[in-house]
Amino acid sequence: MADHSLKGKTALITGGAKNLGGLIARDLAAHGVKAIAIHYNSDASRPEAENTLADLKAAGVQAVVLQADLTTAAANSKLFADTIAAIGKPDIAINTVGKVLKKPIAETSEAEFDEMFAINSKAAYFFIKEAGLHLNDNGKLLTLVTSLLGAYTPFYSTYAGAKAPVEHFTRAASKEFGARGISVNAIGPGPMDTPFFYGQEAPDAVAYHKTAAALSAFSKTGLTDIEDIAPFVRFLVSEGWWMTGQTILVNGGYTTK
Repeated sequence: MADHSLKGKTALITGGAKNLGGLIARDLAAHGVKAIAIHYNSDASRPEAENTLADLKAAGVQAVVLQADLTTAAANSKLFADTIAAIGKPDIAINTVGKVLKKPIAETSEAEFDEMFAINSKAAYFFIKEAGLHLNDNGKLLTLVTSLLGAYTPFYSTYAGAKAPVEHFTRAASKEFGARGISVNAIGPGPMDTPFFYGQEAPDAVAYHKTAAALSAFSKTGLTDIEDIAPFVRFLVSEGWWMTGQTILVNGGYTTK
């Protein structure tokens, strides 16, 4: 019987410097993961990556920070190679990378379209590919998507549209990697209380989203708090191994499929 606990495991987390990614890194460390590679994209995130690194090391975790723009296949391949060189083959691979754009279709440029699909779809695909090549047997692979996959809404065509293929990547990968005991899933949080959300929304839209979930009144912000997502991530990359090929919307009743 495979060991699905977190104790002694090794993890790679993209976007692991801050916000939800940083919390996931700290949470996995607190629950027994022994080694974590933290990916960040730009120099602007380097200080937060270093803060997360310091917290992990203070918790006794072997940790490293790695910078990469993951919008090419080669960059994803190098990220896994650098991770393996630094901390060994991962048991857990979590991709939290994403970019949001709120804009009418009629105003969206080709460059914006290409960038959104490069970050939200292409990067996810090649991360999944490299995880399939390099994860240890009985590993866990998880991608962060969005609850907009269950919503019918204007203005998010490129964001939700670029995340939508990840559902299909996830299902295919679960079938292709399942023979090695690897679980593959996606989590779609609701609108989260992070700078990622507020940069796109006007005050009236923020006010709406803070009341839109069935459980909004019981959230500290009315939105999805990152502290409410981390336990689901932890479960899916440990004892939740029997769930695979799924996209799970975790949003307090904001929307459903």
